Amino acid sequence: MTSTPTAGARPDEVRRHNRTVLLRRLHVGGPCTRASLANELGLNRSTIKALVDGLAESGVVEERVPRMRTGAGRPSLLVLPQAHAAVVLAVDVRVEQVAIALVGLGGEMLGRNSWNLRGRAREPDEVITHVVESTRLLAGELGVEIVGAGVSVPGVVRRSDGLVHEAPNLHWTDVPMGERLRKVLRLPVMVANDAELGALAEHLRGVARGSSDAVYVSADVGVGGGVISGGTTLRGTAGYVGELGHMVVRPGGRPCYCGSRGCWETEVGEPALCRALELPEGSPRGAVVAELRALTAKPDPMPEPLLDFVGWLTVGLINIVNLLGPELVVLGDLFTALPGWLVAEVGQEVRRQSLVSRAVGGTRIDASTLGADAKLIGAAELAFEPVLDAV
Repeated sequence: MTSTPTAGARPDEVRRHNRTVLLRRLHVGGPCTRASLANELGLNRSTIKALVDGLAESGVVEERVPRMRTGAGRPSLLVLPQAHAAVVLAVDVRVEQVAIALVGLGGEMLGRNSWNLRGRAREPDEVITHVVESTRLLAGELGVEIVGAGVSVPGVVRRSDGLVHEAPNLHWTDVPMGERLRKVLRLPVMVANDAELGALAEHLRGVARGSSDAVYVSADVGVGGGVISGGTTLRGTAGYVGELGHMVVRPGGRPCYCGSRGCWETEVGEPALCRALELPEGSPRGAVVAELRALTAKPDPMPEPLLDFVGWLTVGLINIVNLLGPELVVLGDLFTALPGWLVAEVGQEVRRQSLVSRAVGGTRIDASTLGADAKLIGAAELAFEPVLDAV
């Protein structure tokens, strides 16, 4: 984040730039004193005062005297973002469930709802209709006006218009999700891959906060990944990026729906976890999580199926670290239930076997701190990207 405008910028452009930078700091970082804002953003106090006064007059922020005072003299006022000043819709479409939330400025979840997807309820028309109806109901109950929407989808998404090119586990192909929601909701709507949004959420509000290079690896029915590189989300051509689950780790291995064999997700996704725990494939998610959490100590000897799972998880992570060189890999969704000893063992092997990890002094492997809400939070942050420029 920089507060230095480009050369030749008009005064109104400079003010708008500084206003957006200040608002983004409050939105992501939370309440802050005027003095701290001036120090962090590299702006003088008179500029901060003018910006904060304007935002307060518009009802976007509120100022209070801090409860805890240090030193003598007049305290610097605490500036707080006002949640209802800008409210966005966040939608997280999963294979078996949809969750929505209305999120206010500063990241506060004002209200939420979710429902299961079974049979026809998984079809795009049904999902879109239910999202719209639930959103209107929730907004009416809360008495808020929505200014934008962000949608997370487990598939290949074109960022320019929100076309879901393919979401295999939902059996969706070429669904114009963004266009259809924009027409019905009459709002700006942005759609992105779920793992990309998980990475964004962890970078802004989770365990990867402060890490400029991180990879988020998410395990559900399949496996996806999101990449933070140089402090920004890596998006790839047209926004198509993050299908880490489809790197081949076991040539000639199990067939994958993508048409290949031995993809990483066939070895470490939810069905593979069921096999590792010697549960029937398709077992309820709760049973899988319960079995993982019951593994409080490393089995001795380790069952062969579990040994295979640990081995293929390690191989995939070594490849990711060697290719992308992150300082941190965040394990999300089902991977957050992996026992601590297993994560520690995998991390140790990644650091030992990865050339890049050894070169950078060791890549950390941590579980997500946002849990099941990571992609919902990421969808909200996606929606806020253009909103913060316009509030």
